Amino acid sequence: MTIKGIDVSSYQPSDFSTSGLDFVIVKATEGVGYVNPKMTTQAAHAREDGLVVGFYHFLRPGDMAAQAQFFTDRACSMEGDPLFADWEDPDVSSANKDQFLSEVKKLRGKAHRVGLYCNRDYWLNRDSTSNAGDALWIADYVNPGTPRITASWLFHQYAEHPIDSNLARFPDRAALRTWATVKGVSG
Repeated sequence: MTIKGIDVSSYQPSDFSTSGLDFVIVKATEGVGYVNPKMTTQAAHAREDGLVVGFYHFLRPGDMAAQAQFFTDRACSMEGDPLFADWEDPDVSSANKDQFLSEVKKLRGKAHRVGLYCNRDYWLNRDSTSNAGDALWIADYVNPGTPRITASWLFHQYAEHPIDSNLARFPDRAALRTWATVKGVSG
């Protein structure tokens, strides 16, 4: 069973439709210098409609500890909101993404699940450790819920137009919220 969600960044409006959705994952930060100017209003809009809210940080080359600190200091997350590393930059290595996940776990792991977003190619051809933290969020633009990987995934981004559309492997919103609020436990 799966539930539906979307992910948003500054490219989407703050008053996006939440009809039929159970979760929204909001871009918070990128590198050590960018904060999504719509993050707070996008998250508030989703929360007002009772959706589970998560946040992601777009990884850039550089100091992973500094990026983890930047993300955790600036994301307008509340306890229990899942936090994700967005691994798409070709100059960010598998070791870099692992270090970022570890740093965020140190900073926020007792109050947040910490996971990895990447596309199928990165997971199959660039990843060298199979480390996705608490959750793998895989982008593969195929039929919803059928990403072409053998690894266990919890979130699947299956379309990017007109908006990034996702499924999560939970029977309902309450199950996702329960998973997200389990403190200090991986997997």
